[in-house]
This record gives sequence, structure tokens and C-alpha cells, in this order.
Amino acid sequence: LAPPPNRLCLPFRSGGIIPTVAQELHRANIQRVVQEALQRSGVAPAQLAAVAATVKPGLALSLGVGLRFSQAFVRQHNKPFIPVHHMEAHALTVRMLHAVSFPFLVLLVSGGHALLAVARGVDDFLLLGRTLDEAPGDTLDKVARRLSLRKHPRCSTLSGGEAIELLAKDGDRRRFGFRTPMGQTPDCCFSFAGLRNQITMAIQKQEEEEGVQEGTLLSSVNDIAAAAQHTIAMHLAKRTHRAALFCRTNRLLPPDEPTLVSRGVSASWTRWNQFTFKGLSEYGQTFPLTIN
Repeated sequence: LAPPPNRLCLPFRSGGIIPTVAQELHRANIQRVVQEALQRSGVAPAQLAAVAATVKPGLALSLGVGLRFSQAFVRQHNKPFIPVHHMEAHALTVRMLHAVSFPFLVLLVSGGHALLAVARGVDDFLLLGRTLDEAPGDTLDKVARRLSLRKHPRCSTLSGGEAIELLAKDGDRRRFGFRTPMGQTPDCCFSFAGLRNQITMAIQKQEEEEGVQEGTLLSSVNDIAAAAQHTIAMHLAKRTHRAALFCRTNRLLPPDEPTLVSRGVSASWTRWNQFTFKGLSEYGQTFPLTIN
């Protein structure tokens, strides 16, 4: 059985994922998940050709649960084991659902990663750019903690990213003009630490203007959330557009129907996706993309 709901909320109460709790949740559910997958697919262990598991990068404690379970499974059923790169696995899962042919451009975003790559084959990836400091999900978690969103009545059981997403819907992003990072940097990498510093300074200024101490919910919290989310999404869109232009110039993608696959493993990815795609549409005339 899965852990009780209050146990599932523990990572959110700290404003982000707690590695040890995530490990415990993985360990408590992995047996059930594998059994359900086998039952629903109608495939017996003896029919499997091999067993694959992601091994890196990511939360080592959580990945370790899957690795140990897989190793025990292959010993029990005498099957070969295939170690898989965690981010490559996220990039390739789209081919299980859609007829996406190689090569294609990949945008991967999570609480621990942000990268752009060209998928040229199952085990052939060309890295175009990555985060130089922290990941967008980590940035949102830290902003949520600085805003003390756990004290907000609508956000007490939400992760940092989910809380930002919820409040941003009712906010005015134009009230805070955060600068998009790396505007003059001629590459495809990301950077979010500087943006977080901008947001922190804005929060401090608002606290001074409202005459409150750190830890107090600001009246402008919705606007800060909206501006933070929008700026992160526009940063993702601009760097992805730069990667698309690089691919076109160097003929790395089919000119007739180049494909961008965006994959997120963050609670707020759906909203990021909407904003990122909206930003990319502004550049669509120069480089058409099919987005999955």
C-alpha cells in the first residue's frame, strides 16, 4: 500500500523535496508499481528480454532504490541489466507515445536539471547547453521558502513550484521587472541563481515598504510569483530559440519538420510549458517547431 496522504505531504511542508523522505516513498511503492506494470501489460517476468533502470544523474537515494530493486529482480529472473542515463530516459519516453523520429531537439527541465540537447539516436546525444548554477525547480522552491508560502492558506500542502504556480494565476507580472538571465551570452546554457538574487532583493524591498519582518506574507506575493514564473519561462524560451537557430545553422535537424520535445519532471512543469511555448511562438516564423 502507498503511504498515507499526510506522509506524502511531508516533502512539501519543507518547501521542497527531502531526499531521505523521497527515498522512503520510493522504497514503499516500487514493488507495487512494478507488479501493476507487469499485470496491466500482460507480460510475465520470464517474457522480458532485459531490465533497464536509470542510474544517474538525480537524487542518489531515490535512484539507489530503483537500482537495488532492479539488481535483485534480474538475479531472480536471470535477465540482463541495462543501466540508463536518467535525463536520456526522460528525453526518449516521448517515443513511447508519439511517432517522433531522430534527430530532434530536447528541452529537459526539473528540480535538479535544465538542459538542451539534440537526440540523434537512442544512445547518441549532443549536449547544447545546461544550467551553470541551479535548476529552475530549485530556484522556485527557494523563492517559495523566502516568501514563506507554507504560511499561505492556499499553499500549505503544496510544493514550492506548485505554490508559485497557483499564486501566479492571480498576480500581475508587470509589477516586477525581473531581468531575463544571460541576455548577451552567445550560448545555449541557463542560469537561475542571478534571477533568484533579483527576486530576493525585490522581496526585501517589499518587506521594508510594508514594514514587516522576514517570514511575513507580503500583500504583493501573487505579483512576485507571477513575475518570477514568467521570467523563468522566458529564459527557457529564449535559450531554446537560440538552440533551434544553432541547429538550423549547423543542419542538425531536418529542415522540413524540425521537432522540439520538451519534458519536465517538476510539479509546476505544465505552467512552465505553457509560458515557454508562448514565448517560443514569438520566434516561430524564423524556425518552425513541432512541440510534444
